[in-house]
Amino acid sequence: MSAKRSIFEDVSEDHKQAPAPQPGLIDRGRGGARRGIRIWLMILFALVMVMIAVGGLTRLTDSGLSITEWRPITGALPPLSEADWQAEFDKYQQIDEFQLENNWMKLSDFKVIYWWEWGHRQLGRVIGLVWALGFAGFLIARQIPVGWTGRLLLLGALGGLQGAIGWWMVSSGVTQGEGMVDVASYRLAVHLGLAFVILGFIAWYVFLLGRSERDLLQARRAKEARIYGLGTGLLHLAFVQILLGALVAGIDAGRSFTDWPLMGGQVVPPDAFVLSPGWRNLFENAGLVQFIHRVTGYVLLAFGIGAWLVSRRSAHAATRFAFNAVLAVLSVQIVLGITTVLYAVPWQLAILHQITAVVLWVLILRARYLGAYPIQTSIQES
Repeated sequence: MSAKRSIFEDVSEDHKQAPAPQPGLIDRGRGGARRGIRIWLMILFALVMVMIAVGGLTRLTDSGLSITEWRPITGALPPLSEADWQAEFDKYQQIDEFQLENNWMKLSDFKVIYWWEWGHRQLGRVIGLVWALGFAGFLIARQIPVGWTGRLLLLGALGGLQGAIGWWMVSSGVTQGEGMVDVASYRLAVHLGLAFVILGFIAWYVFLLGRSERDLLQARRAKEARIYGLGTGLLHLAFVQILLGALVAGIDAGRSFTDWPLMGGQVVPPDAFVLSPGWRNLFENAGLVQFIHRVTGYVLLAFGIGAWLVSRRSAHAATRFAFNAVLAVLSVQIVLGITTVLYAVPWQLAILHQITAVVLWVLILRARYLGAYPIQTSIQES
């Protein structure tokens, strides 16, 4: 029978020494090439942002209907001879936009708008190629972090869907005998809205990949639920405003009333409900669509100020700064919108307004992200 041992007896001789705790085990084997994927996503983000700007310029130059067919593969090559150019011009001459608005055009004029649309579509192909090569490279090298394969595949799927929606939008304006000289405004809104959704996913992934899984897990415990909720609400309201902006652009509603703060000398513009059935006014009445866009802008500003006031009570300096940036850019965007209307939507201001919307969108996402995953700072730093 073995002798009894004292509870204070050293038992290290009978048992192996327990391994010392090692930091970072939560990330081991699952970190992958986080930095490399983040850089790749940043490149995609920049390309999508350029794509949005080029798409806006394509619309402002009335170039979007110049290519009347959707050829995802063969369309990568532009016309290579005068005969090819004439064939493309002949197709364009059959649609309503040419017949009703651009019948003054010669082949040289057509080439200008063709190059805008071709460049827009070509940039879409480049984005798809950059995604495909990057995803395949990281997948083959087995450098995709655990849980990220589906997320990165989602970006590719949304990109493919965006291409299909782009043609769905263009096809609404490639008509004969229907009197359509532009794409359907609601299809334009869907197209632009999806572009911002894609941009949002990319930005969110970039934020997440900027920190280790261990750091994110620890930060999540300090989540500021109220600030996160306000960031989410602000994000949704901003998205609605982006869709309304697309409706305004789709029917050139920005040029319908160029006074402010009133519209045609009234609070509610004249003939705001002249179309029948009534629901058409929400999408096709230029005065009412611009009025709704203006009012939503005021609501967005008020909501942004409220969220900013709440964020002042955050214990984290980075979160407070993020909401400072949101309010600053939101204020700039409001002023830009008013100026764009007062000057009857010159293309320079219109594009700046659109790009600022992208910046604001990302800043709201950043503020929301920091509400969910705050960055801890010392008392001295805060």
